Amino acid sequence: MRMIEGAGGRIGETDALEAMFIARKEVFVDLLGWEVPVIAGEYEVDQFDNPDARYLILLDDDGRHRASARLLPTDRPHILDTLYSDLCEETVPRGPDVLEVTRFCLDRRQTATERRDARNRLVSALAISALANGIRRYTGVADVPWFNQVRTFGWRCRALGTPRRHGRQMLSALCIDIDDDVMAGLASSGIYDPGDADRVPQMAGLAA
Repeated sequence: MRMIEGAGGRIGETDALEAMFIARKEVFVDLLGWEVPVIAGEYEVDQFDNPDARYLILLDDDGRHRASARLLPTDRPHILDTLYSDLCEETVPRGPDVLEVTRFCLDRRQTATERRDARNRLVSALAISALANGIRRYTGVADVPWFNQVRTFGWRCRALGTPRRHGRQMLSALCIDIDDDVMAGLASSGIYDPGDADRVPQMAGLAA
């Protein structure tokens, strides 16, 4: 398996991004029923998929999508401050060392065990990449059941306010602090899976 943040191996960055957008449509639109834009009937792409966005994409050895996440800079418009600022009791966290994690996607065509392994690998990659790139905090918006899972992963995760109903869901804004103890915390919960231990995940991006 490899985590792509640029072109490389037998599949290029464009192909990896395409596979991710297809998987996002299958999960967020077909499975979960989100009312979000779909391009050409198969790609879930919204206004935040712009040149500022970066992506961690987990592929199998044949180049198929297994898991992915979108990372948005918080010193410009992002989901929490643009759409869900009411979820924060105080000011929305922003800064060059704060990224928003969105579209955490696990491919539907996996067994439960494969999805768990892909989740662990992607969570580990988020921590590894943050430490390597000076990111000290992740923020995000999650429905309450997913937030309750994320906070058990072993890192320092907290709510930024009281959950509120948006449409059919109860949503919570969350903050994950990244520090030197994050790897030990993920390991203690059984989440940590570094994959290629000598390789720091790189982030794919869209061309300007």
